[in-house]
Amino acid sequence: MRLEDGSGLEIVKELQGSQPEARIIVLTGYGNIATTVAAVKAGAIDYLPKPADADAVAAALLERENALPPPPENPMSADRVKWEHIQRVFEQCGRNVSETARRLRMHRRTLQRIQNKHAPRG
Repeated sequence: MRLEDGSGLEIVKELQGSQPEARIIVLTGYGNIATTVAAVKAGAIDYLPKPADADAVAAALLERENALPPPPENPMSADRVKWEHIQRVFEQCGRNVSETARRLRMHRRTLQRIQNKHAPRG
């Protein structure tokens, strides 16, 4: 999704426009529901979070029906997803705790307590 010179969504749109028969998969470490929906609307057939194994990529490319993919073998825990989201917003806010807390609509001290803990497993 995040490229040095733009967004992966722009590439999905360009590929879909120039090669409508192409099967496009977005593989990202910055996944969330909003970008998943945007990628699928732009023409991606699937949206895989990193790390994705070769079997998941192959299954997404070879699947010809619009069926949902099978659930991941070892999905991230809800605590881990929350922690990673907070860390991503923190980085996007230039590592500014007050700005991050404001954007996440949480108290600054609560954010600092979460950040002082180790990342949850899974």
